[in-house]
Formats: sequence, C-alpha cells, structure tokens
Amino acid sequence: MTEETPGFEEKPDVPSGAQEDAEPKAADSSEEETAAPAGDAAKDIALQAQLDQAQTALTERTTDLQRLQAEYQNYRRRVERDRVTVKEIAVAGLLTELLPTLDDIGRAREHGELTGGFKSVAESLETVAAKMGLQQFGKEGEPFDPTVHEALMHSYAPDVTETTCVAILQPGYRIGERTIRPARVAVAEPQPGAAAKEDKSSDEESGGPDKG
Repeated sequence: MTEETPGFEEKPDVPSGAQEDAEPKAADSSEEETAAPAGDAAKDIALQAQLDQAQTALTERTTDLQRLQAEYQNYRRRVERDRVTVKEIAVAGLLTELLPTLDDIGRAREHGELTGGFKSVAESLETVAAKMGLQQFGKEGEPFDPTVHEALMHSYAPDVTETTCVAILQPGYRIGERTIRPARVAVAEPQPGAAAKEDKSSDEESGGPDKG
C-alpha cells in the first residue's frame, strides 16, 4: 500500500498551453469593451449629422411655404383690388351715361313739371343711381374749389370775401371719392379795391395809421 501524506492534495495536471490561451482571451475582451464605446460614438455622430440635415431641409421647406403663402395672399389682394376697380369703372361708365337724363329730371323738378307717372319713374331712377353710389354735390354759397368745380361764368360782388359759387348751373356727381363730373357753376370774386377800402376804413376808425 502506498501511504498518502496528510495535508497535501494532488493537483490535476494543467497543460501549459491552456494558461497561455487564457491570457489572450482576457486581452480580447478588454479590446472589445474599448471598441464598443467608440462604435456608439460614431453612430451618434452619424445620427446627429442626419438630424441636422433633416432640420435644415425642414427649415428650407418652411421658408418656401411661407413665401408661397405670402405670394398667394398678395395675389388674392391684387385680384380683389382689380375686381373692385373694374366694377367701379363699369358703374361709373353706366352712371356717366345717365347724367344727362338726371339733369333733365332736375330741370323738370325746378319747373314743376315732374308730375304723374313721370315723377314716379324719375324718382325710381334716382333711387337706383344712389344705391349704386352716385352722389350729387354743388351748393350756392360754397367756396370755389377748382378740383370739384368748373367755372362757366365769372363776376364781382361786394358781399363776398373770397371766390364763391353764386349759382349752380349743373350739379356735380361723384362715386365715393371719385368725381365723375365737376359741378358747373357761376362764381363771384370780391369787388376790386374792396380790400383797400376796408383797410382804409379800419384805419380811420382806429384814428389813422400810426406815425413814427
């Protein structure tokens, strides 16, 4: 019998190559751990680049859309403005053709000839013209304004202090702010020398001109 020494255990034989193989495996695992974060960083950079590119494209498309919307709004306003202008021109043309008839109605009214069925038709025509925006202007006693008045007669008067419309020969007509016919009037100016006489009389009332 073989005696065994107490306290000592036999260790299995380990091949020498096994120990050498374990060390490279540990090194490979550490290299993999180092390579993994580097790969994730590269992916993050690529994703950020794609995100920046998408954001740039979105900004460009948004700018293009805003520009198109502004152009469309300008187009709509221009079309609406042109439509209103065309309508005003058409209405002004129609009403201009009716002005002689309205003048005849006015003269008939002044002479008391606007009676019966003719009066009803005339008033209906005047109502329709007013609904279309036609306004009559021109009154006796108002100051002469060459932008809305046309002077056909001229005289002097002692009781006016400025050029004044003393008679309305033909009323003027406008649509909104647009004059389609000026009022044809007779005007009177202050009497020549009236201003000098007024100055002289005022000097006499105040005791004469001051003497130096």
